[in-house]
Amino acid sequence: MAPFLNRRDLSFQLFEVLPTADLTTRPRFAEHSREVYEDVLNLAYSVAERYFANHAREADLHEPHVVEGKVVLPAAMRDAVRAFRDAGFFSAHHDEDLGGLQLPWVVMQAVQANFQAANVSTSGYPFLTIGNANLQRVFASPEQQRRYMLPLLEGRWFGTMALSEPHAGSGLADITTTATPRPDGSYALTGTKMWISGGEHELSENIVHLVLARIAGGPAGVRGISLFLVPRYRVNEDGTPGADNHVVLAGLNHKMGYRGTTNTLLNFGEGGETIGELVGEPGRGLAQMFHMMNEARIGVGMGAVMLGTAGYLESLAYARERRQGRHASQKDPAAPPVPIIEHADVRRLLLRQKVFVEGGLALGLYASLLVDDTQTGPQDGRADAGLLLDLLTPIVKSWPSRYSQEALSDAIQVMGGAGYTRDFNVEMYYRDNRLNPIHEGTEGIQGNDLLGRKLTQAGGRGLNILLGRMQADLNASEGLDGLDEIRAALRQAITWNTQALGTILPRAAELGPDLFLANANSALEMLGHTVVGWMWLRQAATAARALPGARADTDFYHGKLHAARFYATHELPKVRAHADLLASADRTTTDMHSEWF
Repeated sequence: MAPFLNRRDLSFQLFEVLPTADLTTRPRFAEHSREVYEDVLNLAYSVAERYFANHAREADLHEPHVVEGKVVLPAAMRDAVRAFRDAGFFSAHHDEDLGGLQLPWVVMQAVQANFQAANVSTSGYPFLTIGNANLQRVFASPEQQRRYMLPLLEGRWFGTMALSEPHAGSGLADITTTATPRPDGSYALTGTKMWISGGEHELSENIVHLVLARIAGGPAGVRGISLFLVPRYRVNEDGTPGADNHVVLAGLNHKMGYRGTTNTLLNFGEGGETIGELVGEPGRGLAQMFHMMNEARIGVGMGAVMLGTAGYLESLAYARERRQGRHASQKDPAAPPVPIIEHADVRRLLLRQKVFVEGGLALGLYASLLVDDTQTGPQDGRADAGLLLDLLTPIVKSWPSRYSQEALSDAIQVMGGAGYTRDFNVEMYYRDNRLNPIHEGTEGIQGNDLLGRKLTQAGGRGLNILLGRMQADLNASEGLDGLDEIRAALRQAITWNTQALGTILPRAAELGPDLFLANANSALEMLGHTVVGWMWLRQAATAARALPGARADTDFYHGKLHAARFYATHELPKVRAHADLLASADRTTTDMHSEWF
């Protein structure tokens, strides 16, 4: 079996770059230790390797299909989700009185990374269920939590989020699913939802859908959207699944990748009443759902990183073993071929993969630690952590999704014709990851969110916090050996960012929203590449500090320093083009007539 996870790098990110072990000083995690976290991660790897990685290709080749009205999935999937449940991972980050271990969110994301790398399709079912339960923990009533959340935490029931509709993908203001009040305070839902991952299967006793709908007679637009708990089967008084709730599978979407995760078209109210319960107050549905969506966006970024990592490790192993050609300086045709990793262009392709996936992992875990900081950190720092997390979320979602795709393309290129075949997994990872720039908000949506909202939120304080933290790490890295290139390149990139944003942001009213946001993707690329450069400075500084006393890990630390230099010289210079385009308020896209295409 090809390697799917670099466990040494995951440990480096958690315990050397990030102060994860120091979280035990916080009351919520006081009974933990680094050893506890490592034991949990070892368990996650063991379960992922044995029960998830073993059927990743099978789930891709034998995608979900319907037989006699039931969705059929590979039998190994049921074993996998059962092993995940038996290990306690559905509830691991929740309170002890809910059966949890009170794990920090950063550790929980590292746990999930094991499963995303091993089998992203099967990991989607627990991923959605955990997000559904997290939303209920914040917004659902105690009785709703008893009826719907606890079975999710036990892993007996699974959860989804049902937002989009056939006519309204990301345009949620246009949804038409209707909720009509019933005499007992519940609601009857009618309508159709599209692109619902995990929307139908036989892996669990019940499926709890979080559904966005309009209460009959409510206002148009997002103010009229409410959130409802809608089970596949109605729930009996004793908490067991009861009668059919008329959530009907209208069809399965046949996807390019992520094939093992069912993706469904669901009809509500077909053949009888679909009964749901309102979550919280009417008209607050979109704000509530964003709690799950923002969490999912970090998860999407992490999933992209892990797909890229699995592809990188497979192509790296191949490059070490495959012999072909000779060094350009070797003129003797009788000399034996060298491993292709000896060729400069193959090393370039491998270095690109390394900086993209390890930089993306650093970013995803950093954002996950910010989640912990907003919830359990010192009170006087929680607001700032929240603003920085808000600013980084569109980057955490989009940057790894795009650049893991480039990494996977490079992995195929390293492996040549072999990488293009199904004899290896990289072509599957490439197809799987192509979803990540699309779902949970496309790159266009993330760019608009970053430039149109997050950069100016709270008077731009989030950006000031980010710049302050980057400057603090630059200052702290002064005098460390091997960091000259990354420090200089990051300083220059920060200058390009501040100049571009200082030019475009004050012109928002003058330009109007259409032109102001026309080049939002350049803001996403500019700031994303810079933030990942910061992540590489942090990794390089950690490696530089560790090297003098290192014994067995010297190659690992030298690799970090060299990768940081590569990112500084090959990637950070690209920031300038995006900064210049953004600052210019270029009209090329807005001035293009639709008839000219």
